[in-house]
Amino acid sequence: METLAFSAASMMSDVMTEIGHAFSPTWWQTHWVALVNILIIDLTLAGDNAIVVGMAASRVPKAMRAKVIFWGIAGAVVLRILFSGVAQQMLQVIGLTLAGGLLLLFVCWKMYRQIVDGDEHSIDVIEGSLASTDDSKANATFWSALWTIILADLSMSLDNVLAVAGAAGESALVLVIGLAVAIVLMAVASTYIAKLLQRYPWIAWLGLFIILYVALDMIYRDSHQIACQAWGVGCSETIWEGIKHRLGLGPGAQ
Repeated sequence: METLAFSAASMMSDVMTEIGHAFSPTWWQTHWVALVNILIIDLTLAGDNAIVVGMAASRVPKAMRAKVIFWGIAGAVVLRILFSGVAQQMLQVIGLTLAGGLLLLFVCWKMYRQIVDGDEHSIDVIEGSLASTDDSKANATFWSALWTIILADLSMSLDNVLAVAGAAGESALVLVIGLAVAIVLMAVASTYIAKLLQRYPWIAWLGLFIILYVALDMIYRDSHQIACQAWGVGCSETIWEGIKHRLGLGPGAQ
């Protein structure tokens, strides 16, 4: 608990420091790519929450469904807030960013299989189940449905926060903006986003490529930090900067 409190306090301190910079056009010019990446990541991953919550809620009697949906979304919000404070602090430790990038590669593989196999449950079918007044198939209790949502949210929250924290880099304000967008999308627009992803699958592919880039960037950046500290070589900060250096572009190019 002390670690969580310290992480939250540290993150808020960093945010307050950066709020002043957020009113500068220079700050937006520096961070706009990360913000766009985070927005697309949030769009790609927000629909999963609607699927999970809807499936679990459809298994309880109709009278309980609104309560299950409310507490399911509330639990996801709490998990994202807790994970966000810890994630960015941990990603500052050399070696953990590399591990986070490898974990994100696994997330990319899961997303790829999901897109290619098309094994997503239809949000229209789930909405139909939620609207049904027939309780004959309601074979779950409130607590079992909520527990199902929480367990699923543990994985989804970790995926979302890790991808957003990786895209945000060291900027606490970018992370908070990404977290706020994720919570708003999840709370008020996740069902619409799930329908949007089914109608326009290229959005899911775009999100997958961005998360893949973030994962490779985390692996590349931390590997170079490890090599830089250990042997004094390979100190490029990002994949993009490394590519520019090797092409003879950017500051310091010959």
